[in-house]
Amino acid sequence: MNIKAFFYCIALAAITLPASAKDADIVVINNEPVQRQELVEVDFETVRQKMGIGKGESIVVKNALGQEVPYQIAYDGKLLIDVAVRPCGEATYTVTPGKPQPMKTFVTGKMYPERVDDIAWENDRTAYRLYGPALQRSGEKAYGIDVWLKNTPDLEVDKRYKVELSNHARIQQLIKDGKKDEAKQVEIETTYHFDHGYGLDCYKVGPSLGCGTPALMENGRLVMPYSYKEYKILDNGPLRFTVELVYNPTTANGMSNIVEHRILSLDKGSNFNRMTVWYEGLTKATDIAAGVVIHEEDTQSIKCGRDFVAYADPTDNPAAQNFQIYVAALFPNGISETRQLLNDTPANGIAGHAVGIQKGCTNNQRYTYYFGSAWSKNDCRNFDEWVLRINSFLDALHSPLEARVK
Repeated sequence: MNIKAFFYCIALAAITLPASAKDADIVVINNEPVQRQELVEVDFETVRQKMGIGKGESIVVKNALGQEVPYQIAYDGKLLIDVAVRPCGEATYTVTPGKPQPMKTFVTGKMYPERVDDIAWENDRTAYRLYGPALQRSGEKAYGIDVWLKNTPDLEVDKRYKVELSNHARIQQLIKDGKKDEAKQVEIETTYHFDHGYGLDCYKVGPSLGCGTPALMENGRLVMPYSYKEYKILDNGPLRFTVELVYNPTTANGMSNIVEHRILSLDKGSNFNRMTVWYEGLTKATDIAAGVVIHEEDTQSIKCGRDFVAYADPTDNPAAQNFQIYVAALFPNGISETRQLLNDTPANGIAGHAVGIQKGCTNNQRYTYYFGSAWSKNDCRNFDEWVLRINSFLDALHSPLEARVK
């Protein structure tokens, strides 16, 4: 490079780099006498203008010790920071211009066309999936959201699918060759329906709401949604997963071509997903419900609180598993009522549902609630602990952390 070109590059850098760029402090205030560890949201445009940096420029977030902490800029323009704040205390995080170090991904999800269009997502606590168009075309009826148990913070879903699906052909060939015992052993060693030390799928969904699915109501009964029609992943880690879903038109209360829309998200460290649902095509006010399936094997371990429903699910094989899956739907914005909807005649092992019912929803009216799960072999040892976790989460929603940009 000649001397003229050298000075030209220096001049160009001086023009493109913001000479007035400065740090911004985010002070997070906890007004409650309990420890808080969760994601906090800050409007990123406010932070960017405070710093005097241009759009698209990278940032670094540090704690009071000067360590980098993970962050994410979500699809809705929020800067997400994973914060820890002691009881009735405050913590300061500094945002500075610069290139961050590679961040660990705690939350992720994707669609699996190789497994009948499942959309599966997970965080460092648990995992979920919902079913897609390919499953609906097969004729199988699986309406609700599935729970996949985890006892590791590592991301496991992708590996589970690969191990499970890559061994199907081998198992079928062994059966064809008359080697049924060997085929059974391969299945035991590779299926995600057994725990290999990091969790499993043993939650029964079938023709039910599963864990946390919304549904219209007609004459006091649930109108089950089917598989999604369209999806768009809006956020994919490292701290939040968000997906938007559109469902095929349905009919309820004499109205046809009702289209259901959902936006659901899951954050690092949380047992609970956030769900926002609305319906397009309602010509009259209609009740909607959201909740969890009750299985025939246990119709007693249910709690319907003022703003939540919870259940200790017995798994798909209670005698062999000897553990419980804790599920719940939470309604922090209020709900018309919570109750059990029991079937007159149980079928497919389904005794009914525990639901929250919001009465009189109108066209395009958005309703937000939360749903989630835990495992007795991992983060909630019994049902009482699960109810405490629910109440603690609701308390946090009602008294959010304050975040001030300075």
